[in-house]
Amino acid sequence: MVVEKNAFSGNPLEQFVLLAKSAKGAACIELVKQVLEAPGVYVFGELLDMPNISELALGPSKNCIATLNLFAYGTYNEYLQNKELFFELSPAQKKKLQHLTIVTLATQSKCIPYGILLKELDINNVRDLEDLIIEAIYADIIHGKLDQKNSQLEVDCAIGRDIKPDDINVVVNCLQEWCSACEGVLACVDTQIHRANNEKNRCVLRKTEIEQEIVNIKKTLKAQLEDRNEGTDEVMATDSREATASGEKGKKSSKGKGIRSSSKFWLKS
Repeated sequence: MVVEKNAFSGNPLEQFVLLAKSAKGAACIELVKQVLEAPGVYVFGELLDMPNISELALGPSKNCIATLNLFAYGTYNEYLQNKELFFELSPAQKKKLQHLTIVTLATQSKCIPYGILLKELDINNVRDLEDLIIEAIYADIIHGKLDQKNSQLEVDCAIGRDIKPDDINVVVNCLQEWCSACEGVLACVDTQIHRANNEKNRCVLRKTEIEQEIVNIKKTLKAQLEDRNEGTDEVMATDSREATASGEKGKKSSKGKGIRSSSKFWLKS
């Protein structure tokens, strides 16, 4: 069963950030509850950075900021294990936290077995699980397909969640390692390009040499052919002169004999 969408939607958190600038006390708490229930809002870092929201951690409503942190960084299983730390979630808020939990699981594995999903999302049957996943796909939270034959969710990609301040160094190190790996690949590519260019230049030079050798051989063969033709013409001319000279000599001899024979005839008469 394949359920896919092509593009992630924009994040409408900005309007809540603007409202948080002037909200105080109970208004802040109500604003947080609205954010956690609002469709399309799945990142909360900007709201957590607002001074008016941060102040909630110092008062009696610290469970409000704890719940906001849960939606930013946590999972549905964490909520179930520590319900006393958070305010009670509405059905829409629970579903959003379950969707965010799928996103977290997708960062750990691209093929998530139904068994893990059922446990992490506290769902009792596969039908409800598949319905929840389909809702997440159509909400542009994840892209993927349900592999019902192998009882697993195959994830192609998912939205990004907020990053804990303590995890920033991990991200930086990961990016540095990635940059180092890219530099190594680029160096290897440059070496291969240099080697390929040298080989190309060598082949071009060898081709030029071969073409020049061919030209020289053609010139040599042409000169030899011309010399041979000139020699043949001289031989033929010599033979022709000799044949002509022999013919003329034969004619003179025949003429002389005829005259002598005629003289003898007349004398006898």
